[in-house]
Amino acid sequence: MCKHCRSSRPLIAPALALSVALTPIAQVMAMSIEHSAHVVATAPTTETSLAQSEHHAHHEHEATHACPMHPEETGHDGDRCPKCNMFLLPIDEEEEEENQDPHAGHIAGSEAHAGHDHPVMSPVETNDAEGTIKYVCPMHPQIVSDAPGTCPICGMNLEKVTMGAAAQEVVVGISGGMQQALGVRTETVERGTLWRYIKTLGTVQYNQDAISHIHTRASGWVEKLGVHAVGDKVEKGQLLYELYSPDLVSAQDDYLQARDYLSTDPERGRNLLRKARLRLDLLGMSDSVIRELERTGESLHRVPFYAPHSGVVNTISIRDGMYIQPGETQIELVDLSTVWVIAEVFENEQSWLEIGRPADVTAAAQGLFGLEGQIDYIYPELDPVTRAMQVRVNLPNDNKDPASTLRPGSLVDVELFGGPRRDLLIVPTEALILTGRENRVVVQRDDTGFASVPVRLGMISQGKAEVLEGLSEGDRIVVSGQFLLDSEASIQGSLQRMSQSSAAPAETADPHAGHQH
Repeated sequence: MCKHCRSSRPLIAPALALSVALTPIAQVMAMSIEHSAHVVATAPTTETSLAQSEHHAHHEHEATHACPMHPEETGHDGDRCPKCNMFLLPIDEEEEEENQDPHAGHIAGSEAHAGHDHPVMSPVETNDAEGTIKYVCPMHPQIVSDAPGTCPICGMNLEKVTMGAAAQEVVVGISGGMQQALGVRTETVERGTLWRYIKTLGTVQYNQDAISHIHTRASGWVEKLGVHAVGDKVEKGQLLYELYSPDLVSAQDDYLQARDYLSTDPERGRNLLRKARLRLDLLGMSDSVIRELERTGESLHRVPFYAPHSGVVNTISIRDGMYIQPGETQIELVDLSTVWVIAEVFENEQSWLEIGRPADVTAAAQGLFGLEGQIDYIYPELDPVTRAMQVRVNLPNDNKDPASTLRPGSLVDVELFGGPRRDLLIVPTEALILTGRENRVVVQRDDTGFASVPVRLGMISQGKAEVLEGLSEGDRIVVSGQFLLDSEASIQGSLQRMSQSSAAPAETADPHAGHQH
């Protein structure tokens, strides 16, 4: 009830009327308030949109390219990195390259090989000689220059590299168990004495000084043949053939007439007789035939020819009734009382050979052992095919017993002997690895470390080799299983050189600098 009015009823009615009258106004005011609240609520969103618009506008002016070596260095197309001078690449391409992990799968591969006992490579520098200065691109090792500059591919500055500055020895680590599995056996390099000794092969040949050719000096016909085939044995003075020759008959008649004239005119007769006898000698008639002519006083129509020495028929080219002429070889005789053995010696073994050195010849196929002879000639030139020097050994030959006769053309073992050489650094020949270009041995550096080193060899004799350079007294060398170790060292050495050629120029520019893993 109103305090100014004592009646409450008249007050209620106007109040109700006022409330009804004010309701539209209140609604309008509520709508205004709600709109204002909406404006206030949406105000921050408008500011955020403006900020995003400004951010996008700012990004339109940001860098679009980055350095692949230093991602923090950005710029635009055509710019270079201020650190490595490389051309900047588009950021999208760089991100794709970064997303491709170059080491993916390496961990799995390492785990797969975990627990295996593999040789371990340990490079050791052995030579400090100065090398050649070159300039190489860290990203493209195939780009090599003699002067400073930039890479034509990526634009990086070429890095200074010393080529061949230090030779490195590759030490292969082999555990004790692996050494036993490979059958590695070692010996110590010592000094000792080597006897000059060569064991080689030789070929039995005819003694060229004991070969004689039988020729006729007058043309005629063979009336009787004393030998018939190659290989027939002939004794000295044995009949070879009889020859009818008009020239020989005429020469005998002249000799007999000179004898008759000697009684008429002794002085002139002696001169004619001497000339007639000389003619018979020059026509090949032997002294025995001439004495027979003098004894009988009658010319021989079939003149015999005899063997000048014993031997074997090596060549025969006549038959009964054949017409022969001077200049043709009718029979070739070879004396087998001595033979030659031609032995071949390699170039590195010929320094101490000389005439008169003793030699032993063995023909195992014939059961002949220890036949003694000596070197009687050294040929002045090497064989153009085998590059070997030939020496000749003169051997006596028992041609009476076929079982103990050396047959020309057969192969024999030849042993050549010389004097001793003392205080030499020697190694077993089984420790040598002969590659053709150089000789190598595998040296044990420690209990599990092995290295393949080149050596220079001298004299080789009876399973031992003289070492002139590359080893020292007391070194332990591998004499069994060294080929596997040398192969492993060669492979790992090649991998090391490949990695050095690509990694050494990039040491000053780390390709992973600035990357986060």
